[in-house]
Amino acid sequence: MGCHRVQESLLSSASGYSNYRGVLNWCVVMLVLSNARLFLENLIKYGVLVDPIQVISLILRDPHSWPSPGLLLASNIFILAALALERHLAAGSISEGVGVALHTLNLASVLCFPAGTVLLLPSITPVGAVFTLTTYTIIFLKLFSFRDVNKWCRERKKDLKPPQKNHGDNSVTAKKANGAVGTSEVTYPANLTYRNLYYFLFAPTLCYELNFPRSPRVRKRFLLRRLFEMLFFIQLLVGLIQQWMVPTIQNSMKPFRDMDYSRIIERLLKLAVPNHLIWLIFFYWFFHSCLNVVAEVMQFGDREFYRDWWNSESVTYFWQNWNIPVHKWCLRHFYKPMLKRGASKWAAQAAVFLASAFFHEYLVSIPLKMFRLWAFMGMAAQIPLAWFVSKFLRGNYGNAAVWMSLIIGQPIAVLMYVHDYYVLNYEGSP
Repeated sequence: MGCHRVQESLLSSASGYSNYRGVLNWCVVMLVLSNARLFLENLIKYGVLVDPIQVISLILRDPHSWPSPGLLLASNIFILAALALERHLAAGSISEGVGVALHTLNLASVLCFPAGTVLLLPSITPVGAVFTLTTYTIIFLKLFSFRDVNKWCRERKKDLKPPQKNHGDNSVTAKKANGAVGTSEVTYPANLTYRNLYYFLFAPTLCYELNFPRSPRVRKRFLLRRLFEMLFFIQLLVGLIQQWMVPTIQNSMKPFRDMDYSRIIERLLKLAVPNHLIWLIFFYWFFHSCLNVVAEVMQFGDREFYRDWWNSESVTYFWQNWNIPVHKWCLRHFYKPMLKRGASKWAAQAAVFLASAFFHEYLVSIPLKMFRLWAFMGMAAQIPLAWFVSKFLRGNYGNAAVWMSLIIGQPIAVLMYVHDYYVLNYEGSP
């Protein structure tokens, strides 16, 4: 009886075989072992460098002149100004044109006021400045959305013909059908209250709605798990930065000064591993642990803070799925309005990348008090990279290109900024 038949070798693409789970496990084991060796080498060479007190002193240095908390409290001025403007617009006491001008001035102040304060006051530490400017950037995006949605409500109210009660009744019915908490739905302009606005400002979203989907209760076990993750991963992040990143960056300064390109590339590749690991841990810590804690406490129902960006086969797919709150804001308040004004999809997409590049640079250059545009150029470079990957790479090749850009691109920017900051502040000093 014959024991042979026509068939392809298992590793041939024509065989149709696709179960490579064992190979994936092997890659994970090899990754763990190789990084364990690097970490052990780091411990032998530098000893234990983890020092939580050093981090606290970095943040709270000279606390009597540390104005970052004052800046955070001052943000309420711009928040209350936005609410007052919307109330006047709802009452018809100011025209839409005046409202647009005043909102624009208020939003510009949200970005300019903290930036000017950070640049003028040397007592603000870079860490405090990053936290403050990030908070103000979030407030800017939220108030922008708050203004747009209320404007749309006014336009819709003008277009609606009486009786208008049918729209509200339908909304309440749909809300109950979707399983929302049994609270009455807010309609415009009843939403213009301190409670409504501040709920939105603390909610884990950048896109304003009059009525957010709400979860029925606070799940205590879920909340405790996320809180434990928050505490554990923030300590792990600090430890990895002190133990692994800082020595590698410090050892990279001499090759940069000597312009030793082979050593620069070697340091870049050495930095890529801990930098990428820290970025992955930060992603989980912030987008899963932190945002879920905030959402659970506030009973905020929409928990889609990220999608499967790790399967990205194009650069565009990655940026659309790794940070859903920002993506939704860009789509709703930037991309679609540009399309409505007649811009092409490519131009609107490029504009979104450039706007993102501006905010990346804003959050790096101002705290460091130096303007090098590395973050801006890194984000702007995503435009040709997105075109190249979508044009020439598909499937696994596209996914590999996305991973390569994440693993290599970030440490390049880190080294450039650290080098320039070192030259500007420490080189030549006794």
